[in-house]
Amino acid sequence: MRPDGILPAHMIEDMFRAGTIRSELAPVDGQIQPASLDLRLGGLAYRVRASFLPGNGVAVADKLDAFALHTIDLTRGAVLETGCVYIVPLQESLALPDAISATANPKSSTGRLDVFTRVITDGGRAFDTVPAGYNGPLYAEISPLTFPILVRSGSRLSQIRFRAGEPLIPDNELEGVHARLRLVSGGMERIGGGVQLSIDLEGSGDGSLVGYRAKHHTGVIDVDLKDAHHPLDFWDPIYRRGAAELVLDPNEFYILVSQEAVHVPPDFAAEMVPFDPLVGEFRVHYAGFFDPGFGHSTAGGTGSRAVLEVRSHDVPFILEHGQTVGRLVYEHMAERPHQLYGEGIGSNYQGQELKLSKHFRALS
Repeated sequence: MRPDGILPAHMIEDMFRAGTIRSELAPVDGQIQPASLDLRLGGLAYRVRASFLPGNGVAVADKLDAFALHTIDLTRGAVLETGCVYIVPLQESLALPDAISATANPKSSTGRLDVFTRVITDGGRAFDTVPAGYNGPLYAEISPLTFPILVRSGSRLSQIRFRAGEPLIPDNELEGVHARLRLVSGGMERIGGGVQLSIDLEGSGDGSLVGYRAKHHTGVIDVDLKDAHHPLDFWDPIYRRGAAELVLDPNEFYILVSQEAVHVPPDFAAEMVPFDPLVGEFRVHYAGFFDPGFGHSTAGGTGSRAVLEVRSHDVPFILEHGQTVGRLVYEHMAERPHQLYGEGIGSNYQGQELKLSKHFRALS
């Protein structure tokens, strides 16, 4: 009997071979991560009037017949504009056994571009949630909020994680794991609904870089190109001046960093989830899978900061150094991955501090 836990890469490979995950094209290098699978866009995008959930017994394709405004060929690449909602059938589909469920999330690089991306299933009543035993296609809802993006068939904006049973580690057990393995360090180190993360607005002192704010009316970002764009064409750097605080302007998008260094040991996976919205008028973006080995010393890291994609809501909000902004929930792995995050598998964010997405060159 399979133990409860997140399925590692070698089990995901087995799912492809068994037809539990189906695709006309074989997985490409780097698509299968230690505890997740990147999902590839198909060849057609549908511009729709509004976001939707199909609801029980309704296929996404039926909703597209009613809501689609026009279709876009992605085989040669196409620009997805800000303020628009697109639905894209994914190359991967699923035939899950009754004991396996799944959860999707934007990839870290997607979140750092402020691209709102969610996965939808036929009959779905919740985004990014695939029930155990699901058999059918997968679709990505994509809405660029800040930058127009260039995508094509095969682009990978979302990732999916498969789980058996209930692998979530409760707080009382998480306390012991943290005591043994030091899950976070260098910050507040508080546990409640997971490991709480706080914001770093002190940097290395007065005048130091503490974040970025996105510019408006920029050029297009090609999501498949690495180190291709100059950061100052898209971002205004934020430097500490005096008090370690930042006023978040409504509907502006910020890249900030956690005060804590995060560690995900080899037998665990983690996910960033929003903190209680009652503590402030802002949100941390929902991108947030942390693979086994993130920040792990034997995989090239000695703790890695969590980069935070932050957007204020309807009113200006003063964010102060050390304020809690998110939390990490940890889950057991069903088995230890054969290869950890950072071990030669195209891991872009091992050992990171404050860092923009992989699409941007380093700020000199």
